Amino acid sequence: MTPLLAIGRAPLDVERLTAAVADGASGAAFGADGAVVTFLGLVRNHNAGRRVRYLEYEAYEPLALKVFERIAAESRDRWPGATLAVHHRIGRLEIGEASVAIVARSPHRGDAYAACRYAIERIKQIAPIWKREFFEGGDVWIEGATADPDDERARAEAERVACA
Repeated sequence: MTPLLAIGRAPLDVERLTAAVADGASGAAFGADGAVVTFLGLVRNHNAGRRVRYLEYEAYEPLALKVFERIAAESRDRWPGATLAVHHRIGRLEIGEASVAIVARSPHRGDAYAACRYAIERIKQIAPIWKREFFEGGDVWIEGATADPDDERARAEAERVACA
């Protein structure tokens, strides 16, 4: 069985992740949900005017999983009935590979879209995951999570962006 929340080195499988939140898998009655939204974050070949060669991700995995659990709980509180799944890669990723996969399932599409968008915003805010960008001529660490998970202003900003 595919876990709803995970961090690892294996390539992401959005079909398996989508199946993990399938009707009945999350406790919802069969046929209760009318929307599934998926998001894949891909490694781009450019950033900040530089040509990117590849990325490396590092994470403090035990804490990152707790943060994913927190984000899923926040999402359930805000959009009752929504089920969220989040998988994030670590290690070296090549151009075009997926670094993060998020699936939100809900009775209504608006809630599924918002929960999915909220999840990526909160991951960027509070998950202990760091990205190192390798480009032609060097490399640089890209700023990771900077918000306190309990900062209500940061949470409200993530919700504002998600619902815009």
